[in-house]
Amino acid sequence: MATPHRDGEHRRTFQAFAPRGERTGDGPFAGTWWGNAWVRALERGALDAGRVARGRGYADQGHVDAITVTPGSVLAYVRGSRPRPYRVQVRVRTLEDAEWERFLDAAADRPGHIAALLDKELPRSLADCGVPLLPVPGDLAPRCSCPDSGRPCKHAAALCYQTARLLDADPFVLLLLRGRGERELLDALSRRSAARAARDGERRPSSLPGIRATEALAPRERPAPPPPAPVPEHPGQPPAYPASPGGPDPFALDQLATDAAARAHALLGTGRDPVGELSLWQDAVRLAAARPGSGLTVTTRALYATLAQATDRTPGDLARAVAAWRQGGVEGLVVLEEPWDPPAGRFDRARPLLLAADLPAFRPWRNRLTHPLGHVQLRLGRDGLWYVYESEPGEEDWWPRGTPDLDPVGALTGLGTPDGI
Repeated sequence: MATPHRDGEHRRTFQAFAPRGERTGDGPFAGTWWGNAWVRALERGALDAGRVARGRGYADQGHVDAITVTPGSVLAYVRGSRPRPYRVQVRVRTLEDAEWERFLDAAADRPGHIAALLDKELPRSLADCGVPLLPVPGDLAPRCSCPDSGRPCKHAAALCYQTARLLDADPFVLLLLRGRGERELLDALSRRSAARAARDGERRPSSLPGIRATEALAPRERPAPPPPAPVPEHPGQPPAYPASPGGPDPFALDQLATDAAARAHALLGTGRDPVGELSLWQDAVRLAAARPGSGLTVTTRALYATLAQATDRTPGDLARAVAAWRQGGVEGLVVLEEPWDPPAGRFDRARPLLLAADLPAFRPWRNRLTHPLGHVQLRLGRDGLWYVYESEPGEEDWWPRGTPDLDPVGALTGLGTPDGI
């Protein structure tokens, strides 16, 4: 029934769409805003919503054969309940020459309009240029060879729905329906854009003021830039941030501002950011460690909860990491989280030193020495310092304690006398 071999500038034939399968019918039918504008013109102008719903079902089931689009007309055969399909035509008004002139002026006015059309997009600003491109309720005039006198019948509604899918894929189908083909419009836009560019060129000055390149590039004496201002002795203090309902925590703002000022001061004086190489987790631990306390007050609980959530950890993980940071900074945090295998030397000499101090034989594992009662542990850091950890006996719940020391016995004295260990 379709004759694609007769297609030309003002006649385009499109193959039938495959069935869509089961659909709820509640969502938008088309995939673009202009395709759904066409659907709204159909649905809001229909006298019987039931016929339109059945037509949508026909469209989803693939009852509409090949579609032919010409100026002012969409034509297709639609299969209904009878063996012979019905001939369906939907007509729309074509635009007058004056309306096309306004459309071309609006399209050529912005280069983005032409680029959008070439990308098969219809900008809203172009559709709203004062020319009725998209139909409104009552604009679609259906005709069908079926005996149903509904306006529209379900066969015409099915064709309108499938036409919306054509418009989704190519807005030039809409322009053809309104009277002009794609090549005709692009040629007209090209001529109009060239004429506008020529007029703009005539308005430009024939020559622009300037200097010769040899003069611009000639060596010349220039005054030295002024010396930089001296680095302040201390970072500045941030202003007081008032509390407001629903606003950010003023204490957290004060801490962040103070931290930023300290980092900027260090960067200005040394040329490097002292925390620029920290990971997100390390920086969160650093910020929490800078606040006094251990996450027990109302303010610090909120801070710990926020930082823990941002780093996908628990507040308990953060509290333990803060204790390690306060014990030894970045290296203390590494000692907490990363066991390693130290080379022979310092680690091997630690056990005899502990025995010489009348301490029991600590159990070795990688860089760690654990008291036989399971309540004290020494960890050797990559910086050569010994870090002390404590736990309830047998619980393996290790927390940093004391001050790191080059001597394992000296590190233990921070917990009390070695005799009491």
